[in-house]
Amino acid sequence: MATNSAAEHFQFLRGLLARPKNVGAIAPSSPALARAIARQIDPAVPGPVLELGPGTGVVTEALIERGIAPARITAIEYDADFAKMVAERFPGVRVVRGDAFDLKRTLANDADTPFAGIVSGLPLLNHPVSRRRALIEGALAKLAPGAPYVQFSYGFEPPIPAPSGATVKRAAIIWANLPPARVWVYRRG
Repeated sequence: MATNSAAEHFQFLRGLLARPKNVGAIAPSSPALARAIARQIDPAVPGPVLELGPGTGVVTEALIERGIAPARITAIEYDADFAKMVAERFPGVRVVRGDAFDLKRTLANDADTPFAGIVSGLPLLNHPVSRRRALIEGALAKLAPGAPYVQFSYGFEPPIPAPSGATVKRAAIIWANLPPARVWVYRRG
């Protein structure tokens, strides 16, 4: 079972103090939240999986425990320290240091690759609705038909309503997280 180590907590607090808008929480995501996010990705569906904002790697770990091979995971992390931590913890995972809000440039080498799923730990509620919408719509365009875009947040409602041609549903409420979180799943047909 995944746990948050002292090193992960230290790295998280360091990131929170240096860039609070980019971290967006008072504690790392709990293993319970990470497992709830990972459950939305079917390991039997072939193709790469994209992780936006892996932070300390708790969701990365849950994806691997779920049966997603590390070589299938591409993690985009803006923070250099978090990117280094994830790369060291999960040698098979491709870690890209870049801006998840600019997927076109960050994934320029993967322009035609449809993802089997995208999971996001980005603190979307710290950003304006227009920026949230652009990120989610851009992510949905990178997915294979019917594949999930999974986003957690601390809000009672999804970060944005379902874009045209897509759906959104709450997949879980995780009380064993500080603060409690909701897992939202967007899909386009």
